[in-house]
Amino acid sequence: MPNGERSSAASWKVSPTETRGRLKVYVGAGVGVGKTYHMLEQAQELRSEGHDVVLAFIETHGRQGTAALIGNLPIIPLREISHRGVVLKEMDVDAVLSRKPQFAIVDELAHTNTPGGRQPKRYQDVEELLEAGINVITAVNIQHIQSLSPIVKRFTGVTVTETIPDSFLARAEEIVDVDVSTDELLERVREGKIYPIEQVNLALRNFFRPSNLSILRELTLREVARDIGRQREENDLRNESRAPQRSVGARVLVCLPSDQHAVEGLLCKGWREAGHLDAVWYAVHIQTPEESLRKISTADFRALLENVNLASDLGAEFEWLNSKDVVKTIVEFAHEKRISKVILRRPRIGAFAGLFRRSIPERLFYEARDLDVEVVCDES
Repeated sequence: MPNGERSSAASWKVSPTETRGRLKVYVGAGVGVGKTYHMLEQAQELRSEGHDVVLAFIETHGRQGTAALIGNLPIIPLREISHRGVVLKEMDVDAVLSRKPQFAIVDELAHTNTPGGRQPKRYQDVEELLEAGINVITAVNIQHIQSLSPIVKRFTGVTVTETIPDSFLARAEEIVDVDVSTDELLERVREGKIYPIEQVNLALRNFFRPSNLSILRELTLREVARDIGRQREENDLRNESRAPQRSVGARVLVCLPSDQHAVEGLLCKGWREAGHLDAVWYAVHIQTPEESLRKISTADFRALLENVNLASDLGAEFEWLNSKDVVKTIVEFAHEKRISKVILRRPRIGAFAGLFRRSIPERLFYEARDLDVEVVCDES
């Protein structure tokens, strides 16, 4: 196993009495983290334990270490489909169904099939295998999960055209994060282990920027953590001795300032904080009479709407309030929603203005002593 990667226990137990196949998904922050490598490792171990395993579709991308793991694993020949004068190869679903192994390894889950196949999307092929009682082990990059693609586009600028629905992923019995550090992944790119040498510089300038990789890693970890929570809730529901309850837990409030500078960073902090605390979180913009929509510039209004959309994409419950007294409204809203932590940005106040009146954070510290208030400095 390559250094730095994390996976679950190698053995994946399957009940022989189940009629529907079980689904396991390896999720990674991008190409080159080792998802295919892990699938092949598990396939070899399952075969050594006496299970019937086939490679229904595998893509090594020319990586020698990955290709070497195929070894003596049975491979289902791919189906050739002619499209616009070009012969393309796709997974042969009929051949897999006819063979009916215990386990099928299916790479590139988000792939769009060539017209003329059984289904438009590969995940739909996988669904057909599962319905036939075949257990499937597959892999996907985090940016291909449908609900996360808007967030990925916002942070990385990359538009993802191939996605899988969240409802499909929710059917997985296990989701495993395959992770390497940003530095290690960048080193793999530089060494030509992910892309041909002639494409390395382009990759490093675009998708494989450290900031992009960091956010994708975080999204991957968050998705796996959410799956663990979902599995726990399902287990609780199956356990008749425990009544299903929803824990209220911590609640976080992020206050969006009218000054749109660095709001994206403020929202990301709230999102991370909520994820760390497993908390419901809110984003609130309080409009004062001086900041009427009739008075703000078109650019500021557009920026405000962008931040509202970002808050929604990150899972916040957004509220737009009107008030003459920002601090009073924050305190009342926090008490109404049982907020435990308030996050806001330090305002930029002129030297003389600061001498004559308290800032919003100062008033909050004084008037909301029952709340945990965190003031974020301007990153610039």
